Amino acid sequence: CTLKVRCSSFLVSFLVEMDPLSKKVSDGTKTRKVKTSHLLRIDEHDFTMRPAFAGPAVPVGVDVQVESLDSISEVDMDFTMTLYLRHYWKDERLAFPSATNKSMTFDGRLVKKIWVPDVFFVHSKRSFIHDTTTDNIMLRVFPDGHVLYSLRVTVTAACNMDFSRFPLDSQTCTLELESYAYTDEDLMLYWKSGDESLSTDDRISLSQFLIQKFHTTSRLAFYSSTGWYNRLYINFTLRRHIFFFLLQTYFPATLMVMLSWVSFWIDRRAVPARVSLGITTVLTMSTIITGVNASMPRVSYIKAVDIYLWVSFVFVFLSVLEYAAVNYLTTVRDGKDRKLREKVREQNLPCTCGMSHTKTMMLDGTYSEADANSLAGYTRASMAAEDASEKPERMVVHLSLDNESTGAKKKGLRGFRIIQNTHAIDTYSRMIFPGAYILFNLIYWCVYC
Repeated sequence: CTLKVRCSSFLVSFLVEMDPLSKKVSDGTKTRKVKTSHLLRIDEHDFTMRPAFAGPAVPVGVDVQVESLDSISEVDMDFTMTLYLRHYWKDERLAFPSATNKSMTFDGRLVKKIWVPDVFFVHSKRSFIHDTTTDNIMLRVFPDGHVLYSLRVTVTAACNMDFSRFPLDSQTCTLELESYAYTDEDLMLYWKSGDESLSTDDRISLSQFLIQKFHTTSRLAFYSSTGWYNRLYINFTLRRHIFFFLLQTYFPATLMVMLSWVSFWIDRRAVPARVSLGITTVLTMSTIITGVNASMPRVSYIKAVDIYLWVSFVFVFLSVLEYAAVNYLTTVRDGKDRKLREKVREQNLPCTCGMSHTKTMMLDGTYSEADANSLAGYTRASMAAEDASEKPERMVVHLSLDNESTGAKKKGLRGFRIIQNTHAIDTYSRMIFPGAYILFNLIYWCVYC
């Protein structure tokens, strides 16, 4: 009986092995007892060396998805970007058998055990891989040895900006990728799908800039001590929004210039009003200029906003100088008039026409033409009442008084004309200052817009 049982078991086992329907093909990806290191044969290879070591260069394709453009700093001349960086290459040492041809996905713990490209960001100031809630790293291995290596990175890189047209400017910034150790003879870095290798989120926006376009380029970079390297470029162009600066800079500066013109309509004798108005506008313009320069790098060339602000400052300053000229000319004329009155008082003019001495001394150019005519009439009337023997002497006196009255009229008209010229400075300024400023604005906005 024991022999029959053994023969029956052997026969059943033989039939099961010979039946193809009863066989199951082993799939390494479905075997739970097999470790990853054994499946990928990590322990059997030296992954400190690149694939195909001492052979041709390893092609490494790259594509980038820009998640956000976080900030643009004019003071530090840099930008901050968050992106998904993906690498594609083939490493036959990681090939594994799979009947379903499905890939295997791993997290960042396996990255430290295999070879990955040593891509870094050229001209970067700071960068880090996100680690919330775990390291944002993904490794996907295909059965034929193709590898996808993806990571989420935030990088702050330098951007050479030209502020000669600020704030009416456009800036082009570049993020550069390159292998740190492997030259073009060992690693060939390229954009996997050309211009389509770069994708962006449509919701990306900045408060001060309009993102015009993203595009990719590539070229070789040479280092004298190490050789040639493949370098990839992510280029993007930003156009600055002008409305913020119109409200914060241009409109206040224009209003200060217009406010300085108010002094042209204020009486020239109102010294406190005109001086305080001029000083206020000058100090306000200085504050605006200081505030703009505080948020800008200390560049050695003139910016477009500097031209506008400093020309506006010159207009405000000239309005102060204009009143200084008006006040000076007025003071000089008053001094001359005062000296003329004192000189007339000191003169002792003969008077036989019946006029009082006070009336004679007041012929200093301040009387109107009507007063002079009344004086002349008075002299002629008094002369007619005198006898003929005294007429020649009275005629001399009449001629003397008539000459005095004529000279007084001329001096009075001349003084009146000088005072009118002082007023004319304000009158001309009311037209010249606004006209010149409007012309400047037309030229400025035509050139920079």
